[in-house]
Amino acid sequence: MASEPVKNRHLLTVLVEDYFHVGAFEKLIREQNWDRFEPRYEQNTCKALDLLDEYDQKATFFVLGWIAEQNPKLIKEIVSRGHEVASRGYYHRSLRQLTPDEFREDLRKTNRALEDAAGQKIIGYRAAEKLNFERDSWVLDVLSEEGLAYDASFMPVKGDLKVKRFAHQHHSDGRAIWEFPYSTRNLGLGLLPISGGNYLRQFPYTLMRRAVRDWSERYDQPFVFYFHVWELDPEQPRISAASSYNQIRHYRKLDKMEWIVRENLELYDFCDIAEHLGLRESLEVDIKTAAPAAEKIKAVTPVADSSPKTEISVVIPCYNEVDSLDYLSNTLRSVEEKLNQKGYAPTFIFIDDKSTDDTFNKLHSLFGEIPNVRILQHEVNKGVAGGILTGINAATTEIVCSMDCDCTYDPHQLVKMVPMLTDGVDMVTASQYHRKGEVRNVPAWRLVFSKGASVCYRRVLKTKLATYTSCFRVYRRSAMIDLNVEDGGFLGVTEMLGRLDLKGGTIVECPAVLETRLFGASKMNTLRTTFDHLGLLYRLSKERLFSNKSVNSAASSAKMVEQSPDQMIDK
Repeated sequence: MASEPVKNRHLLTVLVEDYFHVGAFEKLIREQNWDRFEPRYEQNTCKALDLLDEYDQKATFFVLGWIAEQNPKLIKEIVSRGHEVASRGYYHRSLRQLTPDEFREDLRKTNRALEDAAGQKIIGYRAAEKLNFERDSWVLDVLSEEGLAYDASFMPVKGDLKVKRFAHQHHSDGRAIWEFPYSTRNLGLGLLPISGGNYLRQFPYTLMRRAVRDWSERYDQPFVFYFHVWELDPEQPRISAASSYNQIRHYRKLDKMEWIVRENLELYDFCDIAEHLGLRESLEVDIKTAAPAAEKIKAVTPVADSSPKTEISVVIPCYNEVDSLDYLSNTLRSVEEKLNQKGYAPTFIFIDDKSTDDTFNKLHSLFGEIPNVRILQHEVNKGVAGGILTGINAATTEIVCSMDCDCTYDPHQLVKMVPMLTDGVDMVTASQYHRKGEVRNVPAWRLVFSKGASVCYRRVLKTKLATYTSCFRVYRRSAMIDLNVEDGGFLGVTEMLGRLDLKGGTIVECPAVLETRLFGASKMNTLRTTFDHLGLLYRLSKERLFSNKSVNSAASSAKMVEQSPDQMIDK
């Protein structure tokens, strides 16, 4: 075990995670969708490394196992610059979601990934959330059982003043592990966290600077300073679906963090936790057994699939969606792969609806060189239905899909929807209100209007569906090409379905998951669209009524024609 810790040096810890990993967004962003976001952790980690080089300071980098598997070269870069790598867990998950056995497995999985990438033994851990001594001490028991030397996850409270407020050893079954809790300021009524991160951005820094200086002058115990690499990135994408509280918590004063870090690097002498404990030498492992993870995976040449594929078109209307396009681009790569595996060859048709931002240029930047992509632009704004109709007209395939640019419906669901367009079916529409569908994080007040509209359309139209307003669909092009759709906006999406229904088309629905949009703002005016739906309901009701009368009249005439002249006279 370690000798007595070195005194008069503070501890610097850097948390390596991306803006879409954080706890503030965990209800909006699922781990399985992480690969769809624009990754920025590498550039931000390199920025942190350069800062530390500039001031000749060393730190412990707590890294997610997911990042280590995605980018082992970055982990090696951290080590090559003289820093320690420690565990942040595989995913950024609350330990309240894990049993002790699940936590142990997560820890082992993370340490394997980090050690393979770093060529360095992992001896430290920091949880994704702040832990409580009274509730979460079992975590320290598991960590010590797994052979880790220290933890830095616990937030002391007023009752922890005597011992647990400072670095100390936790003993369990003859084992000992060091705990380095968040540094705090004693206000009498309670403890104020002053370690770094959000606390230094949200509170007046004059007060926080004084609190750190006071700690440095008053205590021999090391001050534990930390920051997240995403806090050095004020230009990061904004998750607009987050609550006001979480937006303040995450984005406020991001431009302030770099100079706070610089000031502290200049004022204080820092080291990593392994060096503080005298355990630097114990980090070394046999390089032969610690080949980077990327080198352990044998290259496998994919076997070309020569089987014929059904060509389909995927139409994506875009209006002022520049913030969504990176996420869309990453998503579509996976969608195309899944469709290819199912025997479909997609062509993606982007319709820029005369955007007023940089959407058109970014579409060309992201997709312009891809052979199976077409980018069209309206001369005037025509609305989302106008964009879909433009795409249907431009398509050269009989199967045409339409999807939202913001991916509120997961485009991977096309793998289920396209095969449902069987002979005799003219449209497959996604349905979040289907009994097997789901809605996630969408405000309840928006659902009231949408569900109310569905009830009304079920009474007016012949096809009885759970959802009539979805933009996420698969069409038979020949059934749609001659429809006389009057409205080009959101209303037109429902009008397309309504007119196909009146025409006698066959429409089926596929259960789907609808989520709130993550980037940018919705273009739909809910109140206005609600009133517009009332007008459309009236028009469709009238057309169906007259259509029924015409059919009855035609049937009556046909019956008369079938009768003989004598029969007609007798009548």
